Amino acid sequence: MLKGLPSILSPELLKVLMEMGHGDEIVIADGNFPAASIAQKLIRCDGHGVPPILEAVLTLFPLDSYVEKPATLMAVVSGDKTKPTIWEEYRKIIKNSGEKFSDFEFVERFAFYERAQKAYAVVATSESALYANIILKKGVIKQQ
Repeated sequence: MLKGLPSILSPELLKVLMEMGHGDEIVIADGNFPAASIAQKLIRCDGHGVPPILEAVLTLFPLDSYVEKPATLMAVVSGDKTKPTIWEEYRKIIKNSGEKFSDFEFVERFAFYERAQKAYAVVATSESALYANIILKKGVIKQQ
């Protein structure tokens, strides 16, 4: 254990967050996401939902301020009546993190999978909400 770090962040996840560079992407995936078959690097966070992982990651992880939308969600599939309420929770978490944020980028399901295959890592959670996957693009720590 270390002081000042959210205890939900495992040593493996902390290492990956440190390794990532500007423009690299990380996927925080729900329990239905095909994480093991897609991930270049897979980090298991079984037993946890996406919101607490997202909140903890954003205490350390700068979002890319050089792109309009550094957070991406999987768009609801055409004809699906699901209305993902978890997205509002994500908006609150990101805004409360102090990171620059206007809105999400929405990507079609299979395009999301293709993008996830190129991500630096995929964090597999036990989140049960549908359409709860999120991709974060890493920014830089600016000198003060």
